Amino acid sequence: METANKPLFWGNAFNPLDQRLVAVREGDRYYLSGTKRFCSGATDSDLLLVSAKHEEGNGPLIAVIPTRREGVNVLNDWDNMGQRQTDSGGIEFSRVPVELGEVLDTPGPVGTEFSKLRSSISQIILTHVYLGIAEGAFEQAKLYTASSARAWPASGVSSAAQDPYFLRHYGDMWVRLEAARDFQSAWEKEWGLTERERGECMMSIATAKVMTTQVGLDITSRMFEVMGSRATSSEYRYDRFWRNLRTHTLHDPVEYKLKELGNWALNGQFPQSSSFF
Repeated sequence: METANKPLFWGNAFNPLDQRLVAVREGDRYYLSGTKRFCSGATDSDLLLVSAKHEEGNGPLIAVIPTRREGVNVLNDWDNMGQRQTDSGGIEFSRVPVELGEVLDTPGPVGTEFSKLRSSISQIILTHVYLGIAEGAFEQAKLYTASSARAWPASGVSSAAQDPYFLRHYGDMWVRLEAARDFQSAWEKEWGLTERERGECMMSIATAKVMTTQVGLDITSRMFEVMGSRATSSEYRYDRFWRNLRTHTLHDPVEYKLKELGNWALNGQFPQSSSFF
């Protein structure tokens, strides 16, 4: 309610692969010390979703704390080629106190198939981000071809919109976009979700993730084939589609999705639930 009413903007220091942030219990508090990388949205946030390694139990400590709490230092050091506006740099924590009421417990029965869908939510969100970037690049290419591109002299036509070479590219890109939805049905089963149903949902999402990654990288590069050399001018910044997609997709390589899909296709084995599956 507080987030909706104020409204509050959430950033994150959640990267599960970065184990350098440690939580130590002292009395009725935890204290966070260390660093986190890839903290998207942290710069302008009001609250931070934080994960830290701690000595109690096997899983991470997960908490929500104010971004401007004493000891939190947002580094503003994000300088990657894509996703520039996500501000996904690092954060330093120097004995940052965390109250017990700020720690998030596992919702619902621990270890159920429904509780394991959390990672699937993350994966399907990223899948739609990649699809959106590809669709944005496709629409920008169409606008440029219709308004600024020229037909190749050997094409025998007067407009780029009728150039058979361009039309072939557009046809192929459209087919690939259309190829690139089972999560909702799994979610509606809630605590009654079975292991097989969850596994099939994960495989469907992984398939979509691989497809949107491959299609997106292809379209954001091939869009220049239907716009011409003038479209590479820095005034248009059409390379932003490829830069953003290339940077983001490297966070969770699809090669490992293909490995798990192959193991399922050949051996009928579903992957274990994790932060990335």
